[in-house]
Amino acid sequence: MFKNHPKGLFAAALANMGERFGFYTMMAILVLFLQAKFGLDGKSAGIIYSVFYALIYVLALAGGFIADMTRNYKGTILVGLFVMAGGYLLLSIPTPTPVSNVTMALAFSCLALFMIAFGNGLFKGNLQALVGQMYDNEKYSKMRDSGFSLFYMFINVGAMFAPLVAPALRNWWLKSHGFIYDAGLPSLCHQVLDKSKEMSADAIGKFSELSSAVSLQGQTMSLTAEQFAADYLNVFTTGFHYAFGVAIVAMLISVVIYIVNKKGFPDPKDKVKATAGTHGSEMSVQEVRQRVWALFAVYGVVIFFWFSFHQNGLTLTFFARDYTNLTLFGIPIAVEHFQSVNPFLVVFLTPVIMGLYGWLRAKNMEPSTPKKIAIGMGIAAVAFTLMAVVSKISDLPLHSEIVGRSNVLVTPWLLIGTYFILTVAELFISPLGISFVSKVAPPHLQGLMQGGWLTATAIGNQFLFIGAIFYESIPIWATWTIFVTACLISMFTMLFMLKWLERVAK
Repeated sequence: MFKNHPKGLFAAALANMGERFGFYTMMAILVLFLQAKFGLDGKSAGIIYSVFYALIYVLALAGGFIADMTRNYKGTILVGLFVMAGGYLLLSIPTPTPVSNVTMALAFSCLALFMIAFGNGLFKGNLQALVGQMYDNEKYSKMRDSGFSLFYMFINVGAMFAPLVAPALRNWWLKSHGFIYDAGLPSLCHQVLDKSKEMSADAIGKFSELSSAVSLQGQTMSLTAEQFAADYLNVFTTGFHYAFGVAIVAMLISVVIYIVNKKGFPDPKDKVKATAGTHGSEMSVQEVRQRVWALFAVYGVVIFFWFSFHQNGLTLTFFARDYTNLTLFGIPIAVEHFQSVNPFLVVFLTPVIMGLYGWLRAKNMEPSTPKKIAIGMGIAAVAFTLMAVVSKISDLPLHSEIVGRSNVLVTPWLLIGTYFILTVAELFISPLGISFVSKVAPPHLQGLMQGGWLTATAIGNQFLFIGAIFYESIPIWATWTIFVTACLISMFTMLFMLKWLERVAK
């Protein structure tokens, strides 16, 4: 599989697996943790989630700038790994729930999230620039798209396990304290503890039913409703704290792999020196400007895609919790388990997509990288169309009308199918977008332009909370239709610019 690729590719991918493990841990549990820990509603949790995921990507611009200015790309990457590990360490410290001082505890959690985002910014774009330099060698240049697809595939090996480990730890901790998992119970526990609002009769009845169902040793017989709610929330969120701790282990493994292989990696600063010192190879100001404008055009388009795609950790997670039957083949599953579908499919579908590209390349029919990106956006629109159609046919109630979880539940295969389609779309866009940037970016702006790609992702992520607002305010099918529209806007805009982008990328 790596036969026609540079030797450092596999090691770079392994060094990135810890970051992916942490990323998918957060995607699986962050909004659920925020709501269970602090009693936040979907909109408030969605704002924190969207700001965090925006910072993860926008700070890559700062990371690229730091690396470009210092010319110390490898050192910047290593510092990023340690800073990320520090953020996960802060989140892993168990603190009591219910929280006595919500403002201070939430600020502490946000500080930890900022550390993770800043460390990611130092790490992610610069490692991608490093991988891109491997394919500047004429021997490997034709394999650039395939190389980034392989890189993307192997970094997602770590991501496959994160959404499985997090709920397993949380459920083990619950069971060790005499409870079992229920996705809808934490919100009801917060309603019991919130004395400023009166619970409805339906909510009281649902709480009584679930509190008895999740108690393995009959705790509810000797506890008041308030005592049970506090105990369940404390155990529930402590399990999440320990799940963040596992990400530290994954980060440290990445640190070891990176340090061991560091000397064998190329350095983007060498590319800048070589380009500047070779007669005729230095780019004119006009060419630099044209390349930068082409990249900014692509950045602007993919904002709409990422706004839709990264709903997998927000509104699609809410949908799994609120409207999905959490049993598969008769086996109970957790909400977080759905987040393992995407990285699992990335790993197993990447060879299929690469085989398709190879077959088309052999027939001289392989689409250009910009055209592949446009195709991916159209595929993403299909995924949200499926969600909209099934939600409409199932006549799912408004979110504001349900107590705990909806009485109308859809099959988990709907989300699995949606993630399958979204993963195919992702494989047409994310690794190839990184490849496109590495090819088009001027040599002295490699880190900065990779940061620009991630900044576009950041802007799309900053708008994620809009999805949470619509999710709680309008019919569910209408929410998915908004994302269909966003993906189609991206696709048609990309097709409109196609000839220009192909010309610049030659």
